[in-house]
Amino acid sequence: KAVAEVTSKPLVVMGCKNLEKDSELLAALAEALAGKNVLFMSAKNENYKTVGASVALANGQKLGAETADDINLAKQLNIMLKKDANVPADSIVMNIGTAAVGYGFEYVASTLDRIRLAALAQSDADLQMPIIAPVSTDTWGVKESTASEEDEPTWGCAEERAINMEVATAAANLTGGADAVIMRHPAAIATVKKFITELV
Repeated sequence: KAVAEVTSKPLVVMGCKNLEKDSELLAALAEALAGKNVLFMSAKNENYKTVGASVALANGQKLGAETADDINLAKQLNIMLKKDANVPADSIVMNIGTAAVGYGFEYVASTLDRIRLAALAQSDADLQMPIIAPVSTDTWGVKESTASEEDEPTWGCAEERAINMEVATAAANLTGGADAVIMRHPAAIATVKKFITELV
């Protein structure tokens, strides 16, 4: 709440990956941040009704629909949020899953392709929601980012490696069809911001 009071920027709130705690946590945060521009992540197949009701319906916030890298799971969760939880389509943002480049990113790329083709070429309204990719959680946990310079002396500066991994993954998500990325390091953010500016 203190953060929301000192910024006019939109906020993104992610859960802690514990379904029971997330349901309680996100409901309390949505109430505390009512009237602010906030996207609450972590609505999953297992908790979408409670999270949808407390975040989108009761407090008018945006909701992140989180699935694994699968077009069918993404579409199914969007449909359930709209029909079972009465969440408006324009309040849903898809988090279809991501991975650091070199760590199964080909699945992410193919899922992004399939979702965007269905949404645009086939006019599938259940897949026309924006996509957000939280790349920082994946990129800062892989070996290239975590291995010390003592353990891998030929790999170069550990911080630079991690920044490069975050930039590469964010750029791949954005060019593949994601509308937004969640990043961590200021240098990586600056690079991707420049990349976006040059793209558009």
